[in-house]
Amino acid sequence: MGLCVPSRCSDQNPGDFLIFRNKVLENYLGNFDASRVKKSQKLHSKINLAMYQLLLLETCNITKPQGFITFSYKESYMIERSHITGCLDDYDYEKIKIGVLASHSAIDVCDGAIEEGFHTVAVCQKGRDKTYSKYFKSKRSNNGTVTRGVVDEAIVYEKFNEILKPKNQQALLDDNVLFVPNRSFTSYCGIDAVENQFYVPLVGSRNLLRSEERGDERDYYWLLDKAGLPYPEKLDGPGEIDELCIIKLPHAVKKLERGFFTAASYKEYIDKSELLSRQGIITEEALEHARIERYVIGPVFNLDFFYSPIEEERSPIELLGIDWRFETSLDGHVRLPAPQQISLSQSQIAPEYTVCGHNTATLRESLLEEAFRLAEDYVKAARRYYEPGIIGPFCLQTCVDKDLNFYIYDVAPRIGGGTNVHVSVGHPYGNTLWRKPMSTGRRIAIEIRSAIDTNQLEKIIT
Repeated sequence: MGLCVPSRCSDQNPGDFLIFRNKVLENYLGNFDASRVKKSQKLHSKINLAMYQLLLLETCNITKPQGFITFSYKESYMIERSHITGCLDDYDYEKIKIGVLASHSAIDVCDGAIEEGFHTVAVCQKGRDKTYSKYFKSKRSNNGTVTRGVVDEAIVYEKFNEILKPKNQQALLDDNVLFVPNRSFTSYCGIDAVENQFYVPLVGSRNLLRSEERGDERDYYWLLDKAGLPYPEKLDGPGEIDELCIIKLPHAVKKLERGFFTAASYKEYIDKSELLSRQGIITEEALEHARIERYVIGPVFNLDFFYSPIEEERSPIELLGIDWRFETSLDGHVRLPAPQQISLSQSQIAPEYTVCGHNTATLRESLLEEAFRLAEDYVKAARRYYEPGIIGPFCLQTCVDKDLNFYIYDVAPRIGGGTNVHVSVGHPYGNTLWRKPMSTGRRIAIEIRSAIDTNQLEKIIT
């Protein structure tokens, strides 16, 4: 696609740029005071200029702009890190706020931010906003101390992806917001848009978020393979199924959920896939692209790690805690006696794997060192193949077999979905390490505060 740039404006002529920018903002804000504009790298950025032009086209309904030339970029283009860190030139570090999409692990992020003295911004979708705009809305005393809740400001849009609109991004930039990405952010806004169109500084690894897209050429399985880390064996097709396997594909109706099922033979694969297809749970197209793995029989441990690129004295890798999932309707099935499971009707017999909650866990101490080794090797590989590598929280989702071997079946290169289980009370291992309640959300806020205090904010931003 092409983005338009005024023919009279360039990075070498910031005066023309500022004139254009002011006109755009006057169109948008009406009472914009052009005299308050600061000259900075952010204002001189050609990409930021294009963003303002998109804003102009959006607000003024201009379809054929006159006097514009274009420059183009490939669909795979990612916003340069220097442009994002350049935005920090206009930030007031004493007024930095922590923002998050209001879903997934947002309460944890906001709770941790409040604990460390930050104001919080939750970007909500209408119809599912009251958790943040009402029930967990913060209340502050006259001196600014939070006496209740964790969400200072709830911004409500019709749809989550309206956060991508240039005027809404600009509002976050003007409000000194650092944004913490979660899985809902990439799911509802789209990974391409997060990489190419979202100009607000992210706390974490922008380019690693794509590795979570299962089936992409350089997905987390590719990275695990490069790192030499263990993961369940992949089968080339259903004809190879000769023992219990899990078939991974998306749900046909619940677009962001799983349509997983298990099978121990080719016949069972055919029978179950046909049943699930008739029930509208999976599609033939998704089944053709499904990943088939040998099933690792053992407990699940989601290892919630944190990597600090600014830590110089101690280990930069921290194991904050461990969680595991409640999945519906699977957990309901396993509570039934075997004869009852067998007698279920066709509409009930195939369990679904929709995550609906989490609980906390710990590992036997003799396994902790191996858990840290997994994290060390993942961090090294991420740095080598996805520069600058992992920043901040990440989650290695593992199974442990009967011989106490770990297998990584999923990777979250951002805050995990189960960290809310440790809100306020902290993670068991994080508390032990930091000698105070330490949730993932609070650890993120501490990293931001430390980066601000040591003038290293650009090291944790992408």
